[in-house]
Amino acid sequence: MLPNSGTLVISITIEGKAETYEGVYQCTARNERGAAISNNIIIRPSRSPLWTKEKLEQITILKGQSLVLPCRPPLGLPPPIIFWMDNSFQRLPQSERVSQGLNGDLYFSNVLPEDTREDYVCYARFNHTQTIQQKQPISVKVHSMDELNDTITANLSDSEFYGAKSYIERPPKLLSPEGRTSHKEELRENVLSLECIAEGLPTPSITWTKEDGELPINRTSYTNFRKTLNINLVSEADSGKYKCTARNPLGFVEHTISVTVKAAPYWITAPKNLVLSPGEDGTLICRANGNPKPKISWLTNGVPIEMAPDDPSRKIDGDTILFSDVQESSSAVYQCNASNEYGYLLANAFVNVLAEPPRILTDANLHYQVITDRPAMLDCAFFGSPIPTFKWFKGTKGSVLQENTYIFHDNGTLEIPVAQKDSAGTYTCVVRNKLGMAKNDVHLEIKDPTRIIKHPEYKVVQRGGKVSFECKVKHDPTLIATLTWLKDNGELPNDGRFSIDNDHLVIMNISDEDDATYTCVANTSLDIVSASAVLRVVDRPNPPFDLELTSLLERSVQLSWIPGDENNSPITDFIIEYEDSLHEPGIWHHHSDVPGTQTTAELKLSPYVKYSFRVIAVNSIGRSLPSEVSEYYMTKAAEPEENPTAVEGIGSEPDNLVITWQPLKGFDSNGPGLQYKVSWRQKDGDDEWTSVVVANVSKYIVSGTPTFVPYLVKVQALNDVGFAPEPVIIIGHSGEDLPMVAPSNVHVNVVNSTLAEVHWEPVPPKSIRGHLKGYRIYYWKVKNSSKRNKRHVEKKILTFNGNKTHGMLPGLEPFSHYMLNVRVVNGKGEGPASVDRVFNTPEGVPSAPLFLKIVNPTLDSLTLEWDPPSHPNGILTAYTLKFQPINSTHELGPLVDIKIPANMTSLILRNLSYNTRYKFYFYAQTSAGSGSQITEEAVTTVDEGKMAGVHPPAVGADKAMASRQVDIATQGWFIGLMCAVALLILILLIVCFIRRNKGGKYPVKEKEDAHADPEIQPMKEDDGTFGEYSDAEDHKPSKKGSRTPSDRTVKKEDSDDSLVDYGEGVNGQFNEDGSFIGQYSGKKEKEPAEGNESSEAPSPVNAMNSFV
Repeated sequence: MLPNSGTLVISITIEGKAETYEGVYQCTARNERGAAISNNIIIRPSRSPLWTKEKLEQITILKGQSLVLPCRPPLGLPPPIIFWMDNSFQRLPQSERVSQGLNGDLYFSNVLPEDTREDYVCYARFNHTQTIQQKQPISVKVHSMDELNDTITANLSDSEFYGAKSYIERPPKLLSPEGRTSHKEELRENVLSLECIAEGLPTPSITWTKEDGELPINRTSYTNFRKTLNINLVSEADSGKYKCTARNPLGFVEHTISVTVKAAPYWITAPKNLVLSPGEDGTLICRANGNPKPKISWLTNGVPIEMAPDDPSRKIDGDTILFSDVQESSSAVYQCNASNEYGYLLANAFVNVLAEPPRILTDANLHYQVITDRPAMLDCAFFGSPIPTFKWFKGTKGSVLQENTYIFHDNGTLEIPVAQKDSAGTYTCVVRNKLGMAKNDVHLEIKDPTRIIKHPEYKVVQRGGKVSFECKVKHDPTLIATLTWLKDNGELPNDGRFSIDNDHLVIMNISDEDDATYTCVANTSLDIVSASAVLRVVDRPNPPFDLELTSLLERSVQLSWIPGDENNSPITDFIIEYEDSLHEPGIWHHHSDVPGTQTTAELKLSPYVKYSFRVIAVNSIGRSLPSEVSEYYMTKAAEPEENPTAVEGIGSEPDNLVITWQPLKGFDSNGPGLQYKVSWRQKDGDDEWTSVVVANVSKYIVSGTPTFVPYLVKVQALNDVGFAPEPVIIIGHSGEDLPMVAPSNVHVNVVNSTLAEVHWEPVPPKSIRGHLKGYRIYYWKVKNSSKRNKRHVEKKILTFNGNKTHGMLPGLEPFSHYMLNVRVVNGKGEGPASVDRVFNTPEGVPSAPLFLKIVNPTLDSLTLEWDPPSHPNGILTAYTLKFQPINSTHELGPLVDIKIPANMTSLILRNLSYNTRYKFYFYAQTSAGSGSQITEEAVTTVDEGKMAGVHPPAVGADKAMASRQVDIATQGWFIGLMCAVALLILILLIVCFIRRNKGGKYPVKEKEDAHADPEIQPMKEDDGTFGEYSDAEDHKPSKKGSRTPSDRTVKKEDSDDSLVDYGEGVNGQFNEDGSFIGQYSGKKEKEPAEGNESSEAPSPVNAMNSFV
């Protein structure tokens, strides 16, 4: 025995043979309180005996018969494991026909010639001794019927030969077990194995059923090709009748196995230690079950209780010992033994009788920390005899805690099912028995739970991208929280691509290996929370592969492929492309689209094409790379299926017809030798078709045709195989020539000063000699003879499309003399001009005066000078001048209106207020109305004498007194100051003059907007809107205050208004109602205004555009 231990060590290598120590051992532990004994321990030595020597004869058997090769291994301890092998130590193949039984024998349901061999060897492996024993090899020879006929034909009659053949084919018959019924016993919780092996030809199959019940699904399995039924952990409920059925096409056979489940003893209630105080009662219970029913026996301190000293406090009642009014001398160890033929149980129970005051085993003043809404368990382990009672209190003066809120466990533990903030505090545990009392305080703290307030979110990221997971945590401030990230519940890879920045996990350059579930784990010393998110790494699909062409027909083929990896984004479509290496090598064309669930496609083909195909996969991320190219497939040639498109017949000269078409592509030729058959004839004649076959071109010219005659034209494709279908006939025309006749009866109706309507009669259709494009009006303003000699007369053109008979001429200049003619236009050009017609436009409102200049300002007068409008648009009848004063706050005074004769170019205004700013509005008038106005501002001079006589009052005087007036005009300092001012003004005038000559412009828009004439608003001639001012150089916003040049001249620029402003380019077209659709022709030259006839139409916008 080992020192200070109950372990017994037996060393067989030193002490002798194992058989010497074979037997039953039991251990007894004893002290002054009693004795305990162990279960019986059985020692048996392992055995691996040899096979007995035997001489085995060769087995000769007819093909199809059954065969059993016996193994009969020697009995070993523990039993050996059996297997069949050949002399090369290779396991013999087994099947439904050939299999090994539970007893180790090898069964053949029917033999075949390939079963012939001389080395059927049965091996027995004894695991405990690690040895393998071998049986003598068995030799088997299988004869076929042909071999049998060759050897015994002379000795068999016909009937005997037939009988041998019928013996081979037969219904099933059981080889193991024999008969129709058998019996099997198995111990509880072991594996029940039932076996049925049958012979027959064809080989039978085995099925299993249980009478009056179902096989337990979760505990049932089949081995040995369903010949063995295994039921794990059998119990008494598995007893019953099990039926196996062997069946082949010739019949079946059944066998019933009655199963009885036996059981070694097992505990229902094992005896437990009992602590009693003197005078108390107690009970020891020992209940066991088994099959057969086990016998219960009691022992005291290892001695049968019948032989133990008598104890008046105990009474035995079968499986129960009753104790009453025990004393300390009643302490002992009791053993309960439950036995039947299959085994036994033994359990020790210590009955301890003692008197002990309460003791609390839990450490004093323990501190507990619990999370809100979690259960709190406050320990109060105690010991005492008799068993103490316990109570819990809260606080120093708290009342007893009640069970309606708390749970009290038998071991003294107080459970608070759902701890809240008000559950915190000091709790006191008090234990009592009749011998005394003990108490202990514990302290409870309630902490806020750790929460993840922002969970990481599901992410879908393309390969090579970047992703960031965020996990925000809130926890009790008195606790320390740590945040850990996991990948698939494991540690993050040690990879520089992974970084943790505060609450974020960042993964760079994402790869397929990063596709996983990422979890952030936040934990404190009291709780732990986690949240997970999935990262799905997606990408464009991998290209399909293994393209294969099948079902090769003249006009179709079947293409199949294997999809590549979809990279976590389902494939939605496959795109099939083809290359025609015969006609367009290296160019891939789209053929068709296939749903992503399809991996084959029936492809329609065209004749005479050398096809190769490739497939592209598509998902939500994008397209894959193209697959490898399929093999080539050349389709046979055929006649064209299509004719050329865009066929036209248009003459380029008056005596030809040019037939053009869009040639077929090589893909559409359907065969070699592509040509075109071009046919034509006059539409209105009875001529036969004229045809010519041309090479693969796109044009053919027919010469010698009449001018502009309709032709019927068709173009048909053909190749070496044949013609395309009959083509569509189109109508064309031979070449055009210039029109021969001018429009007649041209007359003009003047609508207003800028608009006229022209009417004419159309020319005869035959005289047009082409497609009518429309009518074109040439018109120009008539100048005097001197002007016409100096400069080329500008002619303007308006074209009216279609067969029109009238049109509007907009943008005419008022009070002008015009001439026009009309010409017809076809595809070739213009016809002769009509007779010139003359018309005059009435007067219109004039443009603004060229400038308004204010000079010679005095104390009470201003001199105004101006030039007439550049475009009077009639005979000027008068000028109108309006003006009003402006005070220092820019408020306007009363308005004065003056009419001025038309022949005047200057005016002196008298009796004005001194040192006052005035705003002037000035415009011209004709009989048609008032023109655009021009504005200006000016200031009268200051009365210097009055200004000199004003002095401030004397400082300190009791009342103001007028000082002696001095004439400052005679003072030297004043004369010097005035000279300096005059020099500065001269310099300023020079600068302004230079700037004006350089094209500088001064915005006055703000001033005019602020002081506009409330009665007369300047208006555009056409729509009545006022033209805006702008700085043509820099477009800067104008500042407040006057920026009038020093000479106070406002010069009106020459108007550049013309019909070019109404359209694009030089020429313009108008519809019938005068709306602009046409174009001007010729180069326009500006001419100075002369008299009442201006070379340009008035433009109020341009007139008011800028001051110079």
